[in-house]
Amino acid sequence: LTIIATVLVDTGSRMDQLIFEEFKGTGNSELVLSRELAERRVFPAIDLVASGTRKEELLYSAEGLAASRVLRQRIARMAPLAAMTGLVDDLRRHRTNADLVRALA
Repeated sequence: LTIIATVLVDTGSRMDQLIFEEFKGTGNSELVLSRELAERRVFPAIDLVASGTRKEELLYSAEGLAASRVLRQRIARMAPLAAMTGLVDDLRRHRTNADLVRALA
């Protein structure tokens, strides 16, 4: 079963937050948008640290998983703006995802 949904939890409503928390536990992937990046017109406006996949070890090769962990550790030490612009720059420098994975390994 695949469900794609959007949730706005910044409403101040405790009920919205409770509903979100109930559904959050059932998802496998979570993409969190960043108001700060959107206001600065940096796109995609994704909070890279807060976003992720719970079962990435089932999705990636061993090399891809290692590269993902290197990238996540690097991003975790950076400010959100620097993290996103750095990732976009990395993606522009490499022709394919495989090239980027090899560069990070």
